[in-house]
Amino acid sequence: MDEYSGKNVVITGGASGMGFAMARLLADGGARVVITGRSRARLDAARRQLGENATAVQGDVSSLSDLDALADHVKRELGSLQALFVNAGIARTMPFESMTEEVYDELFAINTKGAYFTVQKLAPLLSQGAGVVLTTSVANVIGLPETSAYAASKAALRSLARSLASELLPHGVRVNALSPGPIDTGILESSGMTAEAAEQFKAQQAAHNPMQRFGTPDEIARAAAFLAFEATYTTGAELAVDGGATQL
Repeated sequence: MDEYSGKNVVITGGASGMGFAMARLLADGGARVVITGRSRARLDAARRQLGENATAVQGDVSSLSDLDALADHVKRELGSLQALFVNAGIARTMPFESMTEEVYDELFAINTKGAYFTVQKLAPLLSQGAGVVLTTSVANVIGLPETSAYAASKAALRSLARSLASELLPHGVRVNALSPGPIDTGILESSGMTAEAAEQFKAQQAAHNPMQRFGTPDEIARAAAFLAFEATYTTGAELAVDGGATQL
């Protein structure tokens, strides 16, 4: 397939989960893909799986010097971008009364500040008609227990989708947000939870979802690609990919 041939793409947080699914879809479709992440080992493993269309740049989105290095790499290797997927983020659950300044600052440094400056540093490389996709969360519209700081960081990101869309529109760049619901990325199993406990948790969560299941990373990847390349008359919007959880 050459659906994305001629497209240059950056995906932050592209070494695993939803970001990796985006990278695989686009690289398999002929795009040249740059993925980023903090773990060298995960990046190297992801790059090997993605093949010759992919390169990996280690870095932390909360570090502006790392983002400068990323922009330099992209300018040198690709020249311009047709899509930017601002997917890097972390989730920390903690009761409001137990929240610490350290955890609060980490959430906003990566999920909000990191996203903001990722777009700022790479915006000069975005070509006319390019699409930016910010990964938000259903937590930004639902009051979920123990997610107050995380949800706030993602709600700020939702707001940024609107304001950055307005600021980049004169440059012919669209900015939209993608809001995933419960997605089966394997993170439960890798977190140390037993397979039995992970399946029990997923069954409980699925029971509360209108579609009675978790989504897949591939479903997120296809939605992200739609926003980046096909939704040419859409900017400043948020697409919920959550089985109807925030809509029904």
